[in-house]
Formats: sequence, structure tokens, C-alpha cells
Amino acid sequence: MFVRSVGVCVGSLLNREPRPRALEAKCDDLGKSGGGYPARSLTPSASVSGPLARSLLLVGVSAVALTLAGQAVAQQAELPPLVVEGNQAKPKKKAAAAKKSPSMSPTPVAAPQPQPSMQTKAATTPTAEMPYTVPAGVSVVTGDELGTYGNGDITNAMRSQPGTFTRVNPQNPGLAVNIRGFEGQGRVNTNIDGVRQNFRFSGHEAQGFTYIDPSLIAGIEIERGAVSTAGGAGALAGAANLRTLDVQDILLPGQSVGGFTKLTYGTNSQRFTGLAAAAAQSEGVGIAGAVGRRNPASYENGDGVTVPNTFEDLYSGLFKANFKLNEEQSLRFGGVFYNNDFFSNSYFQNVNTKTFTAKYAYSPIGNDLIDFRLNGYRNEVDVEYGPNASDAWVSSAGRVLQDDGWGFDVSNVSRFHIGSIGVRSEYGYEYFTDSVDTSNRVNPALGGGPNGAGNSSIGGAFSETTFSQGMFDFIVGLRYDTYSLEGHGSVVSAYPLLPIGPYNIDKSDGGFSPKLTLAAKPVEWFQPYVTYSESFRAPTINETLMGGSHPGGASATFQPNPFLNPETQRGWEFGFNSRNHGVLMPHDSFFLKADYYTMDVEDYIATMTTSTYNYFYNTPGTSKVQGVELQSMYDARFVFAGLSYTYTDIDLPSQTNGFGAATFVPDHVIVGSLGVRLLDEKLTIGGRVSYFGQTAVGDPNVGSFYDKPYMPSYTLIDLYSSYQVYKGLDVGLNVDNLFDLDYSPAQSTTQGNPFGGATCFGNDRPTCNASGMGRTIYATVKAQF
Repeated sequence: MFVRSVGVCVGSLLNREPRPRALEAKCDDLGKSGGGYPARSLTPSASVSGPLARSLLLVGVSAVALTLAGQAVAQQAELPPLVVEGNQAKPKKKAAAAKKSPSMSPTPVAAPQPQPSMQTKAATTPTAEMPYTVPAGVSVVTGDELGTYGNGDITNAMRSQPGTFTRVNPQNPGLAVNIRGFEGQGRVNTNIDGVRQNFRFSGHEAQGFTYIDPSLIAGIEIERGAVSTAGGAGALAGAANLRTLDVQDILLPGQSVGGFTKLTYGTNSQRFTGLAAAAAQSEGVGIAGAVGRRNPASYENGDGVTVPNTFEDLYSGLFKANFKLNEEQSLRFGGVFYNNDFFSNSYFQNVNTKTFTAKYAYSPIGNDLIDFRLNGYRNEVDVEYGPNASDAWVSSAGRVLQDDGWGFDVSNVSRFHIGSIGVRSEYGYEYFTDSVDTSNRVNPALGGGPNGAGNSSIGGAFSETTFSQGMFDFIVGLRYDTYSLEGHGSVVSAYPLLPIGPYNIDKSDGGFSPKLTLAAKPVEWFQPYVTYSESFRAPTINETLMGGSHPGGASATFQPNPFLNPETQRGWEFGFNSRNHGVLMPHDSFFLKADYYTMDVEDYIATMTTSTYNYFYNTPGTSKVQGVELQSMYDARFVFAGLSYTYTDIDLPSQTNGFGAATFVPDHVIVGSLGVRLLDEKLTIGGRVSYFGQTAVGDPNVGSFYDKPYMPSYTLIDLYSSYQVYKGLDVGLNVDNLFDLDYSPAQSTTQGNPFGGATCFGNDRPTCNASGMGRTIYATVKAQF
């Protein structure tokens, strides 16, 4: 797993896999500087050299701390072992031989490697239990869980986690993650194998998507709230990482060569979905590859009416190559590919993405002060618009949006003692840059439409140190993040912010973001914690450089705003973890995790819409979000159950549908599951009930896209089952929406009314409330060899 567990011990000593970039990003207190239109400075203060100097200063402070740590270790006598779970220092080795050699392949678990802390526990703690050991709002979805809920449905899996939601567009297969009511424009960092997915755009839709074939995902990890280590720079409210298949996910235990094929057939025009994967490993080398295919047709809703243009035609694949260079070093390469044709936002579209990773790890035997990781990555997203629904190449067809990004992160973890206090310190630097280009291959003079083009980058030096003594853990995180943004455009009509004519923007800024957590474990089964954190999100190219006319010649015009300030957040979280074994019988387990959080947001970026122009702006005052999150699990082997509950109270300004999409989530979400294992646990049968409360649509959208202030609540019931015919052959049967409910999914976007008439954006008009998929049955066969 790779959830940045807020300072719980780092990576497994047995597996030197370069850990994925941190899910805990916590950028905050971003100020501003730079230049812009005319000679006038767009924002006050901070030069480019200032942020860089402060970043180097933070790294220097960490280096000094490390030097002092080395002296402390050198003076150590025999120290008592730490007893605080999840934050134990790396054991001091008495001899080099005591340390096992690095594994050539990732840790053999069914979900993404969590934070360093969780990785340390991977050898003894089942993956599903790990969130209950971390003093933070984290959740994990294993590969087995993804397979349980019908064809690896990412949306269902993520909506089942507390505090986590997704925007649904049945026409657009992209994933838009919402955490605690924050969505779009990088407020939540979504990663594939630790690589940032920064594709952004504005339309009648989520303000950015991540594209990935669900069949390739081996696990998901989610962190809610500010993230204080690598991988979360620039995120306001959290991060999610989608880990794809690797050698250990494909081979059976003890295999050196093997693979599997998986075939799913779905009713309701879902057709066949296929995946084939193979892997091989020998001394020091592991190689894996997979190819996927799916092409569902347009489905029917609960009323038996076909929801148009809900098809897709997807080809996907990946490769992984892992090398153990010697007993202390490993090197890993990977690539994930996606090519899909679908219809969305009024046009046929093709999306082609490529994600590449290169990861190096070095952990010298017998040295607790060095656990070094260097990760490099590149991500390419190309979106091309074709003709409209009438197969006409109208003036706005032919648009091309390209986002090319690359980046790296470098970090080290040191473990030592100061007296009887165990210390784990992680520190490093991360950087990511995007180049966005928009054009029109059919009508070059029109350009790429209103979405802006330019270059942006985000970087940050970070340090997170955990002090463990007795039953207490004190986790101190500090990072200094910077951002820069460059671009140009032309204002074509008068509006208050800029005069008519060309303009240029070149701005940068930075700021410190602290995160403090105090956790205690007074008894073995109970761990309360409290966290204070700050974070920020820099304006994106899309928000800053938006401009031009609405595609298709509509009267709406869009204007840039080079004066945008970063969004900043300050918040508290109070929570606890509880793990219990032998509750009702000798071998059962019960786990419970709960928290209350509150977040105050300044300069939240929303949309300003008038009769003559539209632009993004910083809303005045403080916007507040608070809520309660709960997740629990009971497992007695022959019977198991789970429960997730989320209450969200959002006081954020509404985005205007058509210039993005409203990001409000249901006020209450309850997901419960119950199942049994029979026939020596070869047969699993269970069901899930999901309740989604009413969902606000935002005042600006009432009377236009929506008839009422709230979308109605609804309840879905699903069934699932699997049976192991024999070792290596499994079959499954799932039924989604058992009672064929006619409903409109919460936070949904649909393009076009399936019944004719006005456009429907998931609203609750009588003719627009059936965009959800009707009853659908999935039959799956998986053969592993």
C-alpha cells in the first residue's frame, strides 16, 4: 500500500520497493509573486529565488537534524523497544546478516503499499486492517474487494469509503474523485502508481478526469485531509492512489512463471470485458504485462429506457520490470496505457493516455539512517474531439487538449533513538510540471476553445518526523511548497479585470504548511488522536487562462483571471482507531475507525457568471466544511460484515453548472454489507445496501439546470457471490441494482435527455431522473495458471 500514514514506520525491510509518492500532500499558506499584464505586478511579494532558497533551507535543516541523529545513535546504549503501534522505529540490527535481501518484486499484498508506516507492518498486518492502525483519515480498497462488486467498478468501490465520493457521468468513463466535498482542479490529487494525473478542463462536467481501465487496478488507497509527505503537493483536501497490477498480483505463491485470464459478461448491454496478464521472475528479475478490452453499449435505466451514448470502446495495457541490483538496491520500471472512444460533452471523443515510472531504492545493510528513494515519472494525456451527435463536424469539433507532465521525488527515511524516544524522520523534495496545449485540427484558427494553454509547476521540500515514547506518538510535519504558472492569451471583450488585447502571465509563490498529530494508545485496542493541519492549492492553468467563446457559437464568453490567489485551508481532526480480536468467539475480529473534522477555507475559487462574461474568482470570507466519518469491519470467517457512514456539512460557494459542475456530496451516505463463507470458504455469498441522502445542487443552478435545490435521496441493493471451482479457477455472479430502481445518481452529470426535450444534468425533473443503470447481472470467470 502507499497511503502516507502520517508518520507510521516506513517501508518493509524485506522489500526495497521504491515507495509510491506520498498521498499526503499538504501545501498551505501559499502567497504570491510574479508579473503579469502590463508593468503591473499581478500579486505582491515573493520572488522566484525566495521560494527556492526556503526550500533549500528546509532540506538543510533536515540534513542538520540527520547529523545530530547520527551522533545520538553513536552514543546510544541498549534502548528499550517502542510499544506504540504504527510508529515503531526501524529495529537496530546486531549483524548485517540479520537483514534479509531486498525482494525483486513488490510486497505480496493485494492492495497498494501504504505509507511507510503501513509498509513496515505489511508482513504481519492484513491489508484490510491497516487503516485501523493509522492515526489519520485513510482507507484501502483491496483487489479482492474491487472484484467483489461487479466488474471492478471503481465508482462503487470509492463511494463505499467514508468521506470519499466521485462524480458520475455515464457518458464519460473518466474518474473524478471528491474528498470531503472538494473536487476538481487538483483539490484532490489522484495518482496512478504514484504518478500525478493533472488533466484539467472546464465544461458541463467535472473539472478534470483520471483515465484508467478498472481491470488493471490491483488496489486503491485514499487519504483524507492534508498530506504532509511526497506525492501530495498542491492538494487541498487529500489524495487517492490507484495501484496497477504487478508481478505479485499475477503469480501464485511459489510460481516463477504464470498468468491469468479474466472474462466478464454483463447484461444490460455491458457485453464482454476481458483481461489477460502474465508474469515471470527469476533471481533478481521480475517482469509482468497485461492487456485489457471492454466495449459496453448504451445501457437501460430502471424504466427500461436506453440512456443514449453511454458506450465506450477501450483498449488498455501495462508492463512492469523489476530488478534487484544487489542486496541493497532495486530498480523498477513501469508503463500504463489507455485508449478509449466515447461520446461526452456533446461530441465523440478519443482519449489516449500514457503513464511511465522509474523507481530506484537504496537501503544499505546495517544502516538505519539511510532508506533512500528516487522516483521519476511522466504522464501524457491527449483528448481529441470528433463530430457532434449528428455526426457533423461543426466549428467547435476537432478540438485537441494535450497535457504533458513529468516529475520526480527524492526522499530518505532515518530511524534512530534519542534517549528512550524512538524517532523516524522522512525528508525530501518533489517536483512536477505540466505543459498544456490546446488547438483545433479541423479549424486551426479557432484554437482549442475556451480552455487555456500554458505551463505550470509545483514543487516542495518536506520533512515529517515521528517521536514515539511509551504509549504516545507525536508527529511533526512541515513542508515548503512552491508553484509557478506561465501563459498568455487575448481579451476579446471588455470586463473589469483586464483591458481588451493580449496579455502575458508569469507568476510564482510559495508557503509553509505544518501538520501536527498527537496519538496515544493507552490500551492495546484503542488509539485516539488529534491533528491540526494546513494546506493550499495553487490556481491552475485552466482557471487562470480561461478565455474565449462558448463552443458552438453560444452567447456565453469566458475571461481569464491572472490575479487568482491560492486556496488555503486550516483544519482540525479528532478521531480514534480500535482493533479487537476474539470479541464474540476465539478467532473473530472487529475493527472501528471514526473521526470528526472541520476545515476553514480562504480564497476558495468559484465561478463568477454574469449576463456578459464568466470567469473564476476568489470568493471572499471563510468557507467551512465539517463532517463525521466512520468505517468498521467484523470478520468471523464464516460470516463477515462492514459499515461505512459519512455525514458532510458543506458551506462552500457553488460552482456554476456549464462552467464546471457543482461539487456538493450527499449530506448522509451509509453503505453496509453482509456475507457468509461456506463449503470450506470456497463459496462466498453476500449483499450490500447503499443509501445516498439528498444532494444540494447550488443556488446558481436552481431554475436552470435543476428544478429544485436538492437531488432526491435513494437506496440501492446489490448482491455478490464467488465460488472456487478448484485452485486456479474461480467463478462469480453479481447483481447490481437488484430491484431495478429508477434513480439519478448523486453528483451525476448526463449529457442530453434520453426522453427528448431539455438537457438534463442529473436533475430530478420527471423526465430526467433515470440516468442510473438499471438491474445488471455480471458473470465472471477467472483462470489462473
